[in-house]
Amino acid sequence: MRSTLFAALALLVPVALTAPSIADAATPIAGRYLTEDGAGVVTVGPCDGSVCGRLTTILKKRPGAPDTDVNNSDAALRSRPILGLPILSGFTDEGKDWRGKIYDPRNGKTYKSIVARNADGTLNVKGCIAFFCQTQVWKPAK
Repeated sequence: MRSTLFAALALLVPVALTAPSIADAATPIAGRYLTEDGAGVVTVGPCDGSVCGRLTTILKKRPGAPDTDVNNSDAALRSRPILGLPILSGFTDEGKDWRGKIYDPRNGKTYKSIVARNADGTLNVKGCIAFFCQTQVWKPAK
């Protein structure tokens, strides 16, 4: 009897760990957000079965900043315009937050990312290398 109970529990535990229930769903993050430095607006929404965010407005262009993705490590992508560039990609609901990747066109690097919506409507946008993370707070754009 005891071994049957343990076998049944063993079958249930992996499902419970990998599939968040509706009660554990992350707060939706779709919307338009002003980046922490105020340089641009990222529009977040569904794309290709996940959630992504594109730079849809440039508000402050740094003097001498390129108009294309010149810092990308992939030479084939260096001519794509900064405006419309996917900044957030592949985000999926992980229960209490959203996880995917964030791209920084200033250095051409992609990082693991964790995004969570706060009660006031702002987004905590975290970029991580291993376990070192940096967080920005993006405000809803008007």
